[in-house]
Amino acid sequence: MLPYLAEFIGTMLLIILGCGVVANVNLERSGMKGAGSIQITIAWGLAVLIPAFIFGEASGASFNPALTLALAFDGSFPWSQVAGYIAAQVAGAFVGGCIVYLLFKKHFDATPDPDTKLGVFATGPSVSNLWLNFFSEFVGTFILVFAIKGIGNVSGIPAGLDKLFVFGIIVAIGMSLGGLTGYAINPARDLGPRLAHAVLPIKGKRDSNWKYGLLVPIFGPILGALSAVALFAVLPW
Repeated sequence: MLPYLAEFIGTMLLIILGCGVVANVNLERSGMKGAGSIQITIAWGLAVLIPAFIFGEASGASFNPALTLALAFDGSFPWSQVAGYIAAQVAGAFVGGCIVYLLFKKHFDATPDPDTKLGVFATGPSVSNLWLNFFSEFVGTFILVFAIKGIGNVSGIPAGLDKLFVFGIIVAIGMSLGGLTGYAINPARDLGPRLAHAVLPIKGKRDSNWKYGLLVPIFGPILGALSAVALFAVLPW
């Protein structure tokens, strides 16, 4: 029970901090409006780092269905726990999105642009091209999972330092590729908050762009993660 609860709470915290910084920077009347993409990118890395430190021992701190599936695929995570982990991750992300809305409700009300409101919850492309957008999420998640596997392949790393490396990986991906699609690199990170956007009574909101959301930020990361562990497994380490 504890690992599933840890994944739920950890993913909820990830979304509160991650989607929270997007709201903080982009919504009207926020004291940090206009702080920019650098603050968002660093804060997303910290949003993963903080719950990873808290829950690393309890659950492994996946918080990402693509990573959970990839680790099960390569035999380093039990398939019997996959469904429970993914359900906990998506549910935690949904609750996190709802909390962000409650925290910033007055700012959502004051923001006229419906695309900005959706962008707090869900990722989207700067240039719409489903196949290139899909490839961006594939490549970003491939790098994430391949690097995580690589860290695990290095002996003598002090306890906890591996999580700082993951922070660096996420920030690097965001800095280099984030402008293409918002770098979901995690199906729960997009699906949970997008569901929250769909059901919450957000003033002046648009549709939740499910044509994009059910394809690119879900299957791009999953296939990227599976490809990463497949390549990692055949290399002559």
